[in-house]
Amino acid sequence: MPIASAQLAQAASGFVLDDTAKALIALLSSGGDARIALDPETGLNRYLSAPYPRDLTAYASSTANDISAAAFAFLQEYGVPKDYGTALNDIRARIRAAYGLDEGVGIVFAPSGTDLEYVALYLSASKSDAGVHNMLLGADEVGSGCIHSAHGRYFAQETALGFAVTPKQIVEGMGDVSLTDIPLRCLEGKVRSTAAITEHVRQEMDVAEMDGRQALLHIVHGSKTGLILPSLEDIDALHAEYHDRLSLVIDACQARITADAIGEYLQRDATVLLTGSKFMGGPPFSGFALVPPALMKNAQPLPSGFAQIFRRAEWPQNWSGSDILENSANMGLALRLSASIFELERFSLVSPQRVEAIITAFRSAVMREITVPLGLNIVEPNVPGQSAEWLNHPIEMQSLITLDVSSLPGMGTFDEAQIVHKAMAANGLRLGQSVKSVRADGKWAGTLRIGLSMPQITAWAAMSDADCAAALSADMARIAEALRVHSA
Repeated sequence: MPIASAQLAQAASGFVLDDTAKALIALLSSGGDARIALDPETGLNRYLSAPYPRDLTAYASSTANDISAAAFAFLQEYGVPKDYGTALNDIRARIRAAYGLDEGVGIVFAPSGTDLEYVALYLSASKSDAGVHNMLLGADEVGSGCIHSAHGRYFAQETALGFAVTPKQIVEGMGDVSLTDIPLRCLEGKVRSTAAITEHVRQEMDVAEMDGRQALLHIVHGSKTGLILPSLEDIDALHAEYHDRLSLVIDACQARITADAIGEYLQRDATVLLTGSKFMGGPPFSGFALVPPALMKNAQPLPSGFAQIFRRAEWPQNWSGSDILENSANMGLALRLSASIFELERFSLVSPQRVEAIITAFRSAVMREITVPLGLNIVEPNVPGQSAEWLNHPIEMQSLITLDVSSLPGMGTFDEAQIVHKAMAANGLRLGQSVKSVRADGKWAGTLRIGLSMPQITAWAAMSDADCAAALSADMARIAEALRVHSA
């Protein structure tokens, strides 16, 4: 359905909705599941974001971004690719260059991080005829649909190829999959230690080996609240103990990860999942899996059910069994991916020192304008009393702050915070959705997340220190005032 200017929620001033822009918006909001569709009344998707530039205060990179004006202009010049396979191969080359990846690393594309779960599950299933025991770390701190896809089941009523499917129904050919959730937080909401999580993994390994299943450990590198668990040292200890009986997948879908960290995981034969619509700052939805050469070499033919989920060009050339996939195009996905990598490329030109300075200024502004005046606490992304451990995380991880807003009237519970989140978005202020990470009175308490994105950091990097600090202070003061208004 063509979109009208009246349906563009808070479109950027000066944005011209000509025929070219309309066609681009239509493509950018196509080729995904129902979450990508724009509401005809609001012009926004289910996550209250849009595939066109908007004038609003947005720190919602932990949930989903709007496309930046620069990326939209880039796509208008880039144009609609003539050939889907050529376009995706070009994007593969850009990803390899941005992250310094070897040519032997395979890159699989999907419309969302939820779809990418199938890739890791299938690669693990290639190692055992008895099925997979999937150990999902922190189900509350990854996408809700991932719980189904990590179980080898459909998560929506329609796939990106337009096939009608039944949620929770098993994807044909995925084999027998058992799923267990290993919590990242205890019942009180406190972060569990890497030692406790590792011991829990060992218990689940006993279950896997008793059933003769291949074990798959779903490691979190940047959860909804910025957790990285378990530690690399504990991952190595588990690998030394179980060898090939344990497969690894890294959920780095927040994209708050360095090229060095990606390289370390790939060296351990771990599949790495990333999305372009969160910290990377591209339009929702897009994702890609980085597959180590050894897993590519030993992979079994693709499951028959993948013919309803993936297209041929989205898998590396000559992948075993890929002939079952239809040779069609998803130009919306190609454009979303290209916009995301455009942001990654721009961000990579900013010096690490400048990135660190901007993130430090951001955290100072949050403390000065929000947490101290309102008396709020920050949800610690580390084991209680071990903040030094978190400070050793890559600087990109410090670009996300989770606020405990439960002390404010009307925001005491998770559900209440979600209502406030939507109300603030309707008034031009987008934050990250509430996440279940704080307990109060036996219930999940209200939280909101404030996160930077690559496009924001890139823009501020061109400013003076004083102008950057002033812009951050003004935005944080606006957030604080909105919290005061909604809690009045």
